[in-house]
Amino acid sequence: MTSQTIGFIGLGKMGGAMALNLLNAAPGLIVADVMSDPVKRLTDAGAASAPHPRAIAEQCDMVLLCLPSAKEVRCVFDGEDGLLAGARDGLTVVDTTTLDRSEALAFADELAERGVAYADCPVSGAPFRAEAGTLTVMFGGTAEAFAKARPLLDTFGQDVVHAGPIGAGQAMKAINNIVYNVNIAAISEALPLAMVVGLDPDVVAKVLTTASGRSFASEYFIPRMIERRFDFDFTLNGAYKDVLNVQQMAVETRASTPVINAMISSYQAAIAQGYGDQPKSAMLKVYEKALGVEFKAHETSEVESGGNSGSAA
Repeated sequence: MTSQTIGFIGLGKMGGAMALNLLNAAPGLIVADVMSDPVKRLTDAGAASAPHPRAIAEQCDMVLLCLPSAKEVRCVFDGEDGLLAGARDGLTVVDTTTLDRSEALAFADELAERGVAYADCPVSGAPFRAEAGTLTVMFGGTAEAFAKARPLLDTFGQDVVHAGPIGAGQAMKAINNIVYNVNIAAISEALPLAMVVGLDPDVVAKVLTTASGRSFASEYFIPRMIERRFDFDFTLNGAYKDVLNVQQMAVETRASTPVINAMISSYQAAIAQGYGDQPKSAMLKVYEKALGVEFKAHETSEVESGGNSGSAA
């Protein structure tokens, strides 16, 4: 439990679930969102509500944000009803929005001039993990700020790490997502190839979700790919900021990233072919089109996934 007054702005699928878990540690939680239904869900569970970010800043010691992008964060901060209009010295903002690292650093500098502490704190995991309180949480900020926020982060995070100073949270999230994207690109290339050489799609799905080639990407996406479900998850366009984030870090450090560059080519090809509003798994369609095949389940069979731990190969 905490004696601080806590606010939460942004109650979408991720933020709403996180805020519900946060109620356990902050029973006086005050929430706000541009949509009324998610606010009602939280107030029905015991939270208080505020009409705008300024009202939350006026009442709270710490405010958590969970928004789609830097554009929405800017809207929350600015204006006569914005958070900064009501901010008092000593207010702490913990921003779980996924941003470009440079955006997080800029927000931190701007808020510091107003006496407000800022920490970037992106999370990883699907909405079901947010609901279960098992997200991975990556905090960028001072050790003091991390210690202050940790009891709250533990309510929705199973693995909560202090990634480093401000900006480190976003850098860690981008690195994680780029490795994830490389996995998705590899799967997207390999599945059509498996079809061309005559492998059974159900067998391919079974092996790639249980054997040494399995990953979270294969376990999550292959069952959806084989059922031709491309109407879920973050879109290629929406997630492209991870690509830009890592590209910028590579330029700054003069790092050699040939595998990442190859993945980015696949990513860009899918967007160029009109799949930008579909999830990352739509990269599959680029390679299906090139080989004239389609990865899909037999109508009479079921796809099995998950399973045996096995040994590394």
